[in-house]
Amino acid sequence: MKKITFLAVVLASVLAVSCNGVKVEAPAPSNGQIDSVSYLIGINFGSFIKGNGFADNLNELNMSEIKKGMVDFMKAEGSPYDPAFAEQFDIDLNEMNTLFNEYIKTKQEYKAAVNEAEGLAFLSKMEKKSGVVKTESGLLVKVIEEGAATKVAEKDTVIVNYKGTLVNGKEFDANDSTKFVANQVIKGWTEGLSFLGEGGKAELYIPYELAYGERGTRGIDPKSALVFEVEVLTHKPYVEKEVEKAE
Repeated sequence: MKKITFLAVVLASVLAVSCNGVKVEAPAPSNGQIDSVSYLIGINFGSFIKGNGFADNLNELNMSEIKKGMVDFMKAEGSPYDPAFAEQFDIDLNEMNTLFNEYIKTKQEYKAAVNEAEGLAFLSKMEKKSGVVKTESGLLVKVIEEGAATKVAEKDTVIVNYKGTLVNGKEFDANDSTKFVANQVIKGWTEGLSFLGEGGKAELYIPYELAYGERGTRGIDPKSALVFEVEVLTHKPYVEKEVEKAE
């Protein structure tokens, strides 16, 4: 460590004495500083790429074109606020927002189409499994234990344990002792719970139309079929409050 520190001091001294033949009083940035800043710039780019939905991983992008764009911008002359500045590049920067939006739209539509195809293939496979029932809506239910004779009704308040996965097996959510009203969740849940009483367990294979639809939600892509393991701990029937009539 001492030798490295000494060499660094010597290098800094040399840089301080001469730069292109001119005496400079301050040392140049160290390799460590350059590496740190470079890494942080990479994080900034990564945040921009991921945060705006351009890619889930860098393999989806052309890294050589990213580098070329960076170099071209560094070489460009004039102020970025000058309208003519945008015309120095292979693509007019004034078209940036349009091209970005078109790309994201195409990417989302393609991903939705892939999810739909994979979901249909998965549901078709599961439909053939022993013990799986298909309802008129397209929901697939495999009852493991029916539970009590009184089944969950739409307006019942239920407490359940559950785990949710995508058709590829990736878990996106799991909770124990979760409380909600049966008809205030996705349609596949509402219908699936109607097969179960207290103590009942089931696996629900839910088409995207009965889940989060064509738009998806946070953590779930558009047109994603979903799988849930559900256990009903308790359910309380809805009781409509009587409205007192004025005398």
